[in-house]
Amino acid sequence: MVVRGADGEPVVIRNAPLLEDGTPMPTRWWLVGHAEREAVSRLEAEGGVRQAESVVDPDVLAAAHARYAAERDAAVPAGWGGPRPSGGVGGARRGVKCLHAHYAWHLAGGSDPVGRWVAERLAQADAGTSPA
Repeated sequence: MVVRGADGEPVVIRNAPLLEDGTPMPTRWWLVGHAEREAVSRLEAEGGVRQAESVVDPDVLAAAHARYAAERDAAVPAGWGGPRPSGGVGGARRGVKCLHAHYAWHLAGGSDPVGRWVAERLAQADAGTSPA
């Protein structure tokens, strides 16, 4: 667990890059907080994935995917000869696949432009204001 809420409950966990049976796990940061998952799900249902892709610079997003993959891949055990995780945030090779994965990484301290965008939208929703 890497992020806890004010109530002490888990919000974000860090997954190993490989499951116990050796299956690759592309999603390093997992959003487990109930309220956070629900809020991001509402944002996704309102077209948030398309909105995020339309406003985040594709080159900046590609760099974020590369940083995410490098951090995750560095945790693969030395000498591992089996299949490896692929893709960037949430296993995406490009673009935005899942706002939950981006937001989880952002909350865990990752430099994720989509995660920042999600955080801004959620803060605006909490404040009752519209996105700029």
